[in-house]
Amino acid sequence: MMADMSFSNGSSGSNGKRLIRRLDGRLVAGVCIGLSDYTGIDVNLIRLAFAVATIFGFIGVLAYVAAWVIVPEEGEPASIAEKMMKKTNG
Repeated sequence: MMADMSFSNGSSGSNGKRLIRRLDGRLVAGVCIGLSDYTGIDVNLIRLAFAVATIFGFIGVLAYVAAWVIVPEEGEPASIAEKMMKKTNG
């Protein structure tokens, strides 16, 4: 499970990029701006995709909250989920 988590939170891969929730340009938690930086897709298109996914089945909110918990914030070494797991395990 840890391997999946480290992949999901954007550990540096072959492209050298790291998926993080950015502090600047955020509207809520920085998920969309972080995804925009990581993928190169315009942030407004990503926000629109989350909005449309929310309208059609509420999956957009669930995906956003999951990303909020799994993806680390800019300047932080670990995500919220990783911190919670460390707290419960040790």
